[in-house]
Amino acid sequence: MSDARTARLVVDADRRLAERMRTLAGRRMVFFAGLPGTGKSLLVHQLVHLASGAGRQVHLIQWDVARPVFESSPAGRRYPIVDGVTHAVVRRAAGLWVREALVDWSTRYREPGHLLVGETPFVGNRFVELARRIDDRAEALLTSPSCRFVIATPSCEVRSFLEAQRERRAGNPLHPREREDAPPHVLRDLWQSLAAIAGGAVRGPVPYDPAVYAEVYERVLRHRNTELVELDVILPTERFSVYDFAVPPRELVPTTAEAERFIVEVERRYPDPRVLDGEIARWWE
Repeated sequence: MSDARTARLVVDADRRLAERMRTLAGRRMVFFAGLPGTGKSLLVHQLVHLASGAGRQVHLIQWDVARPVFESSPAGRRYPIVDGVTHAVVRRAAGLWVREALVDWSTRYREPGHLLVGETPFVGNRFVELARRIDDRAEALLTSPSCRFVIATPSCEVRSFLEAQRERRAGNPLHPREREDAPPHVLRDLWQSLAAIAGGAVRGPVPYDPAVYAEVYERVLRHRNTELVELDVILPTERFSVYDFAVPPRELVPTTAEAERFIVEVERRYPDPRVLDGEIARWWE
């Protein structure tokens, strides 16, 4: 393994986590699910390096990479981000696209040396279509034993560290793509919405609880092969960005034409935007 790749491998600071990640590196498809600010991007980064170091060709699909293509398309410009939150039409269009993209990838890259790694937040209908049972060609791929959905579950201490790091990087990013990360106030709002899903109506801020967080995501992923990966060690990530790869993976992103097509399809399916808003609001069902 090259020195550059080794320098970015910090997962070995937690032996148990390193063993889990090396096992995942042998799968066909691995999707990291969870809220922003829970370590998904770091686990993606580490898995890409472990798998490429083992000689595999890694392909990467990420919400924050696919989303801007939809927003910048001619149709997508009708649905801009407001206060850091992606429009419902864009979220649903990206979900329609991702299942089709998965089938296209599997057809194109049949050899076992290829690995698809995904980052799938789910919350607020961000790629949650991958968790749903739908009668299409993607379903068999998503339920295959070679496909795993990993719920990255940080301890309270690790979650606090990740939030503080996000706050620091918001003002001083180490990589241009860090500017696409959800801002700190969105992280906090998303957790509060998840706590409300778990416990119904709540009054006042609810402290982060890893057990509650994991329970909601396990419920969402009840139709998938799921692994819970607990993050209870703060890994040494201060000197690099999770978007900086020694061996860049091949990224799956929609074309402008695809983004346009799926946005128009969402508009056709939902002539009344209130219906879509209602479905998005209950993304976990």
